[in-house]
Amino acid sequence: MNDTAGLRKGLTLLHVFAIASGAMISSGLFVLPGLAHAMAGPGVMWSYLLAGILATAGALSIAELSTAMPKAGGDYFFITRGFGPGVGTVAGLLSWFSLSLKSAFAIVGMAAFVTLIVHLNGVIAGAILVALFVGLNLVGVREAARAQVAIVAVMFGLLALYLVVGVPRMRVELLMPFAPHGAGAIFATAGFVFVSYGGLLNVASVSEEVRQPGRTIPLGLLLSLISVTIVYTMVVAVTSGVVEDEALNGSLMPISDGGQVLMGRFGNVAMSVGAILAFVSTANAGIMAASRYLLALSRDRLLPGPLSNVNRRFQTPHVAIAATGAVIFLSLLLTLDTLVEAASTVLLLANILSCLSVIVLREGRVQNYRPSFKAPLYPWVQVGGILGLGFVLFSMGAVAYLISAALILAGFSIYWFYGRKRVSQESALLHLIERLTARELVTGSLESELKQIVHERDEVALDRFDHLVEDAPVLDVEGPMASEAFFAAAAEELSPRLGVGTEELASMLRRREEQGSTMLSESMAIPHVIIPGDHQFGLLLARAREGVHFTDGQPTAKAIFVLAGTGDERNFHLRALAAIAQTVQEEGFERRWLAATAPQGLRDVLLLSQRGRQE
Repeated sequence: MNDTAGLRKGLTLLHVFAIASGAMISSGLFVLPGLAHAMAGPGVMWSYLLAGILATAGALSIAELSTAMPKAGGDYFFITRGFGPGVGTVAGLLSWFSLSLKSAFAIVGMAAFVTLIVHLNGVIAGAILVALFVGLNLVGVREAARAQVAIVAVMFGLLALYLVVGVPRMRVELLMPFAPHGAGAIFATAGFVFVSYGGLLNVASVSEEVRQPGRTIPLGLLLSLISVTIVYTMVVAVTSGVVEDEALNGSLMPISDGGQVLMGRFGNVAMSVGAILAFVSTANAGIMAASRYLLALSRDRLLPGPLSNVNRRFQTPHVAIAATGAVIFLSLLLTLDTLVEAASTVLLLANILSCLSVIVLREGRVQNYRPSFKAPLYPWVQVGGILGLGFVLFSMGAVAYLISAALILAGFSIYWFYGRKRVSQESALLHLIERLTARELVTGSLESELKQIVHERDEVALDRFDHLVEDAPVLDVEGPMASEAFFAAAAEELSPRLGVGTEELASMLRRREEQGSTMLSESMAIPHVIIPGDHQFGLLLARAREGVHFTDGQPTAKAIFVLAGTGDERNFHLRALAAIAQTVQEEGFERRWLAATAPQGLRDVLLLSQRGRQE
């Protein structure tokens, strides 16, 4: 029943939008505005807008990283590949804990409504709700996501009604003074409500289960963030403009209070239904996302192996889901302010690390880092995001610092005493240090892992030519070289594999060149010959930064592909020529070829091409 099989790719653009929006339009809107209004006054609407703008930098970075590495665990996975397992373990456990606490907060809210209807202890009601959501997520991510779509559709409808009725009835006097506690309070409150945008991490953590992640993830994230930021700002503005300060400050049902003012009993009930749905969506999406962090940590041997088990029938990480449910149950009695501050602090740190990861991966010149979506305006978006998020984190005060320090210490302790002994993970930071210091520090394991991820993401089925490339000898020519010397060096590498004498093969290559130049472009040549025998075919890759001179009066070749095969392999010979021709025509081929780290880096340039594969 248990194995480590892959997760089902069942999430579409609508699912991604609903998972992100459902996690954001939840407690962040139906509960926090009252607490936030007490901190910032009517200016709290700008706190939500500012938090949304700052979240954009993180969202763009998360979208880029998730399309390059669409794997369970989201920000943990790519932060680990950016900074190493120590920082990654801390980030993964913090994000898991943050999403678990957010789900616990939602279930506490739901339990309160349940106890009004049924005479149950709040903790017992919460435990029943935890069990229900755990069961839903165990059945399958697509089923959980379908429920999320329905919930989000109803919530958007209720909020649209709230805005249509509320905007004309806003009272300007309730918005004055706009910032009674000063502009600094607006910035500090932006940090407090930043947890409202935690749904972005939900998408990153389930990216392995998204269809066509290169298109679906960035589009779904950005559509969700823009929509939710607008809804937050407008709904909070309307609420501040229709509910008296005394009633709004500290209220745990601010939108329901606004509904009561605008539409009487019906409005209160309608918005309360919206609040319940919001709690449902938060708990559902939170368990779905949080469990994937444990799955990813376990896959990397930073947590015990059983947490990475995937149910063979439902293709869900059932052990990780159950463990997440247990932690949520134990969190039900924590205080609200502590939950919110802890979750917001962790999310701010996760977004800062995501921005830093993009910078490190790009500046480390990691060759196989191939995001389908690249964040625009690099590096200004990332630098601006780091500074803005850091300022908001600084504005939150001493409690945020203590929470950050305690959680970071706990996460690092788990890595130091458990994970450190079990894993050695190469990171992009090592690539950057190697580039700056000119010292050899990397082993190529990160490049190999990223290559495999790209193949999985693009659903590439490796063909015979790919396997030929993997086994091909590589020449990295130093300095300029004449064609005769090159043919001798190539024959020395290929002849033992083909059962042909070195001199004989070199002579065949020279004669083929004399019959007609094998230069196919200004910087690329494909010398190819037919050799005696049966069922033999060989490929050699060569790079010559200063060029190999093939023909008088012509540019020198910097990329050379030598093909040699027997007559019965003629059809494959032609397919290999076509595969090389497709690859070298891709945009940026020559730049990647000259920058690659030999020998595996040169092979990877071909292996990661977008050419059509033959079955």
